[in-house]
Amino acid sequence: MKLAAEKTLLPVDRRALIAVDLGAESCRVSLLRWNGDAPAVALVHRFANAPVKREGGLHWDLAAIEAGLEQGLRACAAIAEEGVRSIAVDGWAVDYVRLDAQGRALADPFCYRDERTVKAERALHRKISPERLRELTGVQVLRINTLYQLYADRLQGLPEGRQWLNLPEYVLSRWGGARVAEHTNATHTEMVALYEREWCREIFQAAGLDLAAAAKIVPPGTEVGRLTGPLAELEAFRDTALIAPACHDTASAIAGIPAIGNDWAYISSGTWSLVGTLLEQPRHGDAASGENFTNLGAVGGKICFHKNVNGMWLLRQCIARWAEDGREWTVPELVAAAETMDRPAGLLDVDDADLMLAGRMPQRINAQRVRKGLEPLDESAENAPEFANLIFYSLAARYAKVLERVALHSGKRLKRLFVVGGASRNEFLNRLTAEATGLEVFRGSPESSTVGNFAVQLAVLEGGRDERTGAYAEQVSRWAGMLVGAMERCAG
Repeated sequence: MKLAAEKTLLPVDRRALIAVDLGAESCRVSLLRWNGDAPAVALVHRFANAPVKREGGLHWDLAAIEAGLEQGLRACAAIAEEGVRSIAVDGWAVDYVRLDAQGRALADPFCYRDERTVKAERALHRKISPERLRELTGVQVLRINTLYQLYADRLQGLPEGRQWLNLPEYVLSRWGGARVAEHTNATHTEMVALYEREWCREIFQAAGLDLAAAAKIVPPGTEVGRLTGPLAELEAFRDTALIAPACHDTASAIAGIPAIGNDWAYISSGTWSLVGTLLEQPRHGDAASGENFTNLGAVGGKICFHKNVNGMWLLRQCIARWAEDGREWTVPELVAAAETMDRPAGLLDVDDADLMLAGRMPQRINAQRVRKGLEPLDESAENAPEFANLIFYSLAARYAKVLERVALHSGKRLKRLFVVGGASRNEFLNRLTAEATGLEVFRGSPESSTVGNFAVQLAVLEGGRDERTGAYAEQVSRWAGMLVGAMERCAG
């Protein structure tokens, strides 16, 4: 297997590093310390996160997020007697904070699931077509993208503020960093010109948005300042750099794969499955666009070329329905039960629009089966393993079809597939995927975003960043190779 060279890498400065990973369900603060010549990574603080329904929409509780992160940083400072060299923040894309002239939040940010963007998307497409947006940006046209949220703000008459920042960059700015827009995160706004890698003036003008309110775009691995404020008074934080890694958590997760060569693809597997490969240049022809592949920023000036596929959302929605009847299934239980069953008769179209909706998932699955002329399944909680088996086989089949198209559009001869994210632990699904694709499947780190976050920090701190050569991306891969092993030792 071609992985980045595993020879020992030793930093000049042995102080600790902190990686913050903002998640829509939980936020994590992890600490990397050096035990002799080996890194040791520990999850120091995890806290729940969820949008809250308030008058005016679905929002994130910004004060709760900031308080949880501060608690995590203080806990890290108490552990890391050697001091903390740097902190970097990644997280989910598209959501943002509107700021006043002093850099303070004007309000809690909206959650991307808020339905206000349904109207905003329709209204904006009367000013600039989805085809033109796709042509300019190379990314999927999704109503959750920052563009439609900002346009919804405008339709609602909300103050645009002096500036807006996506959440990871906002957190860095609150801790003393410059206000920037990291490139991998910026691409998911649907407002960045694909080839220029700068904000697209035509899109801002069509939406009536102020280009001056958007922060300067910087590449992943940019040092944005030093930690200031009350936290900087702690001994561990006396001289701590703030780094914008790949702020988009998917880009960080892909950076956490220590593979080299041109024969591999990835699945970032969780609630959604992002199925694709890394490219040197975008693939933006009519065929790729017509199939709704996206071209998002990646570390080292590369492109995350992938397609969204439904994921463990299907099973978790089923589990939630059965819990209403008093049966609390867990995913590991259902994986073990499904593994003993035969291949199901007929598979699901997992990307059916109806299966993207919340609630009544067993009924939705059966409705599709009936439309296909198949017998419905018993929807009782006792029959949960049959639903799980159907979902796993159907996901694997869909992955295989998408990866065929990835190979076609990219021109690659794929041999290897790396599965990262929480669902990478599902060895049954991994085996089915290997059988369906014919690829050699490797399980990456379930916490690959954290691995990529740390790897970018170390590559920048130890060697600097030069986007004009491949050396920077290679260094990230080498550090990721060491850190994946550290994460496995931690989990063990």
